[in-house]
Amino acid sequence: MIRTAEGRNLLRLCINLHRKCNQLVAHEGRIAQSISHRPHINACIRYSQSGFRQFSTTVTKITMPSLSPTMTQGSISSWKKSPGDELKPGDILCDIETDKASVGFEMQDEGVLAKILVEASGNELACGEPIALIVDDKEAYATFLTMDPSSYSTSPSPSVVAPPTSASESTIPQNSKSKHARFSPAAKHMIQSAGLSVSDASSKIVGTAKHGLISKSDVVLARSSGSLKQAATSAPSAAPTVVAVLAAVSTPSSPAPSLSPTPAGPVNERFTDIPNSNMRKIIAKRLAESKATVPHLYLTMECEIDSLLLFRQQLKKQLDVAVSVNDLVIKSAALALRDVPRANARWNAAAGSVQSGEGKVDISVAVATPNGLITPIVTAADRRGVASIGQAVKDLAGRAREGKLKPEEFQGGSFSVSNLGMFGIAAFSAVINPPQACILAVGAGLTKVLPPLQEGQGPPRVATTVTVQLSADRRVVDEATAAEFLQVFRKYFSNPQLLLL
Repeated sequence: MIRTAEGRNLLRLCINLHRKCNQLVAHEGRIAQSISHRPHINACIRYSQSGFRQFSTTVTKITMPSLSPTMTQGSISSWKKSPGDELKPGDILCDIETDKASVGFEMQDEGVLAKILVEASGNELACGEPIALIVDDKEAYATFLTMDPSSYSTSPSPSVVAPPTSASESTIPQNSKSKHARFSPAAKHMIQSAGLSVSDASSKIVGTAKHGLISKSDVVLARSSGSLKQAATSAPSAAPTVVAVLAAVSTPSSPAPSLSPTPAGPVNERFTDIPNSNMRKIIAKRLAESKATVPHLYLTMECEIDSLLLFRQQLKKQLDVAVSVNDLVIKSAALALRDVPRANARWNAAAGSVQSGEGKVDISVAVATPNGLITPIVTAADRRGVASIGQAVKDLAGRAREGKLKPEEFQGGSFSVSNLGMFGIAAFSAVINPPQACILAVGAGLTKVLPPLQEGQGPPRVATTVTVQLSADRRVVDEATAAEFLQVFRKYFSNPQLLLL
């Protein structure tokens, strides 16, 4: 690299010399002629130009991309290219496991993979961290191999590095620096139960309730993020332990009894710890945040499906069209959202307001995969026929289990459907998938004895019913809107001929 630096200096000197010569040529042509016959100047130019080409080898850092709006970190499951391989637009560089699925990282520009900075170990990496280096072409790659590793940086780019903060500001959120933090009674009890003082906890928690009040959900979020846990382990315990009390009151002739359990053999020798996938970690985090921050409203309703089961048989027998009960659930929910647009909305956390669906009815369908739960989207479900919905669900579910879904096929959606009826589950409560406002939990069909349709006319009757439960975000959907949605859903679900209109 010393030779390269010398080349740069010589190039600057020669460029300045040529610039002066050009000025002299305008006045004295003979001076320019004499300059052109000086071999040492031409040699300097050729030497410096070769050194400058070596120095100007462009090394570009490839960083961990954010492949979904909720993705903050990811892990590399496999590399599809090796150092020295040429890259073209559309080539898959590596497979990245996101919070939703495993997605291939497509290249947008041409180049040559120069170095892999992060191996495919499955370890999580924050978005924006460098994962590889690329150069322009094969010639640049050959030059890269001769370069000193200290001449190029593998640290994150300045745009993703947080600015340094003072010690007093590194752990205190901006809106929680008030000396008079207010706690709800439940939040104060939870903090004291964890062995923390309220004054210490006030600097670790951001109050999101009205007037900055710190609520129980704020404490739960702080504990899940680790800030309170760290404070509890780093701060000395104010209350003496049981062993210390016994040691203090015991006499020298009678030592304090030991409270330590008797050592026993390993209890987990018959079990194997399986590392959790990044997708399952994110799912657990999102569901915990949903239950802690979203006010869930639950409404349950029974729907008779004898007409629906007969409708399925007729489609199969007369038209040779096979549709599942879940396909009819999706269609019924889509039409109900069309008729009750207030339920087809979501919560905008940034603005603190309700965001309408703008007439789009996209249904997210819960699909179980080996890596966790994923919700591919059936777009425009209200305008599709039941056969089209069935084909879309079959295609999306198959590619979801193979990890081949595109990001736009599982990101977004205005409403979710989770059906556990095929497992014999009679009823269950589903957790809302933010920022969506509703999710419909569908149970199994059960045969029941019901009273006659008109009271006092005829004997009791036997019918097949399905229990559906709607989980709604109370900030978006109130009780009346949720009840109206379920009534409209039951109208379509129990009368499948209406689905054809």
